[in-house]
Amino acid sequence: MPLDPPALPPEITVFERGWLSANNVLFHGRGATALIDSGYCAHAAQTVALVESGLQGRPLDRLLNTHLHSDHCGGNAALQARWPLLVTHIPPGQWDQVQAWDPVALSYEPTGQDCPRFRADGRLMPGSEVALGGSAWQVHAAPGHDPHAVLLFEPRTRVLISGDALWENGFGVVFPELDGAHAFADVGATLDLIERLQPLTVIPGHGSVFGDVPAAIARARRRLAGFEADPVRHARHAAKVLLKYKLLEWQQAPLAQVQAWLAATPYYARLHGRYFADRSAGQWMAELIQELVDGGAARREGEVLHNA
Repeated sequence: MPLDPPALPPEITVFERGWLSANNVLFHGRGATALIDSGYCAHAAQTVALVESGLQGRPLDRLLNTHLHSDHCGGNAALQARWPLLVTHIPPGQWDQVQAWDPVALSYEPTGQDCPRFRADGRLMPGSEVALGGSAWQVHAAPGHDPHAVLLFEPRTRVLISGDALWENGFGVVFPELDGAHAFADVGATLDLIERLQPLTVIPGHGSVFGDVPAAIARARRRLAGFEADPVRHARHAAKVLLKYKLLEWQQAPLAQVQAWLAATPYYARLHGRYFADRSAGQWMAELIQELVDGGAARREGEVLHNA
């Protein structure tokens, strides 16, 4: 039976979101208010409303992103518009790309996702500490899922904000591995780091807050070993995750639209060429759609694909 996590400190509220948006972590105790991650842009109005409700009339002072995938920072622009004095901190690795606003380097165009341009005011430097809710939180580098990602750890309560480095059942797609980098080792090193930190409670980027951290790490290690043994399995998983993500946004779409999006999204051409070139692009895309249906993640009704 899963262990219930210890109660979070009263100054922390977690907004657990659906998979299209990452979870949001609101600090509303002593000192400046702050939000960790802001969800996807399609949910930006909901994110603003949740934060307004949680702050009960106080302004949002600070916004921090664990990494810059669109489901974690897609609400940044809307929050900055709502609170113009909001100070936003991001991991340092993509500072220049944000300042110049390069949607290709930031992964939004290659993955077929959207992210309105936002402002970055400061860097979340690994090895530093940041004051949140009256406590000092450690900033740690957490490469693997994203080479620039960070996680946040408060050593007194042993609460970890893990982003997509660790979920209760796994971790995020290892995108650098798909581009030819040897990033599975980074995932393992980040799991080692989390193990050394010995958190009692993890607030993940997706899914519920959890407390049985050793069990979650063991599951993540088994998943990682499977991907290391069969990188093509990981690539197929990544391709389906990206398509499912778009289907979460659409909810339903004609098959012709789905196929056109797949053909126009650079990441799919990259994955096809690297891992699945033994079949035509059209055949491979048809296989992906069918695998989503067979796995229960999508439903086909005639020539329309529905989220399931």
